[in-house]
Amino acid sequence: MIGNDIIDIIQSRKESNWQRKGYLQKIFTSQEQLLISNAPDPEIMVWLLWSMKEAAYKIYNRQTKIRAYIPHKLICTILSQNDDYSIGTVNCAENIYYTKTIISPETLHTIALKSLDNLNNVIEIDRKHIIKDNNGIPYLTSSSSNILPDVSISHHGRFEKVVTLKSKF
Repeated sequence: MIGNDIIDIIQSRKESNWQRKGYLQKIFTSQEQLLISNAPDPEIMVWLLWSMKEAAYKIYNRQTKIRAYIPHKLICTILSQNDDYSIGTVNCAENIYYTKTIISPETLHTIALKSLDNLNNVIEIDRKHIIKDNNGIPYLTSSSSNILPDVSISHHGRFEKVVTLKSKF
């Protein structure tokens, strides 16, 4: 299973005042708030953690079919980080999701997976041949109308990412 999230840094600056009173407490656990306050660039840490939560939530929603606003139940841990990427986990309801976030001056793009082994099997694809089920969950179809592996779509501002796992066939 796969989830992804993209953050347009410029757009987030226009749309969100993450420094307003109560914002961080509403979305992040006390441990995550500590990561933000201790980060060299708190703004990037805010969107990194948010992107991890969003990408993991897409897998959780696919697994459970539960749609809910649960940012405090999606608990992020940063395992390693440098200027270009971050590796982490998100825990939710006894599930562990593994994340990798690519950090650039314009975007943060997070991939979440149920299995860390699949990290090298993620591919970006074109948006065509995607259908959504009754729950709004996207799937990739072939021209023969067979449902293939799940796909994750994310868009924000000027950017869109559509990802799936390489087929094992």
